[in-house]
Amino acid sequence: MNNYDLIVIGSGPGGYVAAIRAAQLGMKVAIIEKEQLGGICLNWGCIPTKALLKSAQVFDYIQHAADFGITISNSTLQFNEVIHRSRNVAESMSKGVQFLMKKNNIEVIYGYGKLLPGKRVEVTLNDGGIKIFKSNFVLLATGGRAKQLQSLPIDGKYIIDYRNALGLPSLPKNMVIVGAGAIGVEFAYFYQTMGCNVTLIEFFDTILPIEDKDVSKALEKSFTKKGINILTSTRVLSSKIENEKIQLLINGKDGEHILETDIVLSAAGVVANIENIGLEICGVQTENEKVKVDAYYRTNVENVYAIGDIVKGQALAHVASAEGIIAVEHMCEHHPQPLDYNNIPGCTYCAPEVASVGITEQKAKENGFDILVGKFPFTASGKAKASGKSDGFVKLIFDKKYGELLGAHLIGDNVTEMIAELVVARKLETTGKEILKSVHPHPTMSEAIMEATAAAYGEVIHL
Repeated sequence: MNNYDLIVIGSGPGGYVAAIRAAQLGMKVAIIEKEQLGGICLNWGCIPTKALLKSAQVFDYIQHAADFGITISNSTLQFNEVIHRSRNVAESMSKGVQFLMKKNNIEVIYGYGKLLPGKRVEVTLNDGGIKIFKSNFVLLATGGRAKQLQSLPIDGKYIIDYRNALGLPSLPKNMVIVGAGAIGVEFAYFYQTMGCNVTLIEFFDTILPIEDKDVSKALEKSFTKKGINILTSTRVLSSKIENEKIQLLINGKDGEHILETDIVLSAAGVVANIENIGLEICGVQTENEKVKVDAYYRTNVENVYAIGDIVKGQALAHVASAEGIIAVEHMCEHHPQPLDYNNIPGCTYCAPEVASVGITEQKAKENGFDILVGKFPFTASGKAKASGKSDGFVKLIFDKKYGELLGAHLIGDNVTEMIAELVVARKLETTGKEILKSVHPHPTMSEAIMEATAAAYGEVIHL
């Protein structure tokens, strides 16, 4: 037996961040990982997809270089090199996490970790054999995986998940993407920009269904203009492979019909990895297929904590990181504040980008707020016009009585970098009048935040 203050099972953005914070607080830490350090997000999610999207953005710029007074000839897409660059970026970031583990004296154990009674962890080592480790605290951070639809059994060739989509050997001619959440729309933008004919299927009546309706409609308009075929209020009933093609039986607004394509990407969401990690044998309670925890991520079993995709809350990397820090600070009796899940930014990195925080206009009305809504289009932004990226807008929702910023919904170029201002504003309980009187630099995209606030209060200048 090896004794630790903390063993972390899983090295994603929740696990490795928690391990580092624990080491900073003086704990002797080990982290268990069955694949690459950094988990799905760093190796097969957030980071490599952003690398692909950057390549798509560059390719799109080249295709429209004449709009900027530049003529480019003989440009050729090398799809395999685009994929290769993405994998190199992910590999580099994983090595960065390895460096951080060494810097903070965190022992990395490569294998499959499983919780045992008595604050012990069994590890089936990648190199062979089984070892048992003992720790004062155990943190479960085992993450999630692609959700499997019964009508779309993933085979890795014809029906793929996001992981397969990051490493296709060649660009397919046609692709159907099932699920128009963040993962689905990001891949739709990437593959359509690369030259694939994409059809995007969504069960709900809008793409990005958790976003404000105005944002969803604007993105749908932009995607349709780009050539993406969008089928909302549609579900896949069954699938079969014939003559190297996939035939989908779908049921949509026009009834049932067959849709044929080369490849299908199933992007229907994520499920928690809670199987075979020792929950049952240790009596760890679950609820709605998630580990049940309190505000500090304690399970019902003493000194066993859980964070990230396996607990209730948004399945986002930055959420897992924040949860991990709170969990280890609580272990060390630092009295951290519980996480405010109502002030978590959500970002989608297609083009135009989407970013939001707080509640939608519809939800504000349902909750009985008397609201002020301000909207400022980027077509009226000098910086946006100059950059050639004037699609989209900033939409802000304020409580009329107190001026509280209830929600912010942005669509446009680079808005994922703009949302943090509004997250901080909500954290500090900044009023609409205070945002309005905070001078924003000109010319910037961020001026649209000030202008949208002005629009809500009837003081907008540039509309």
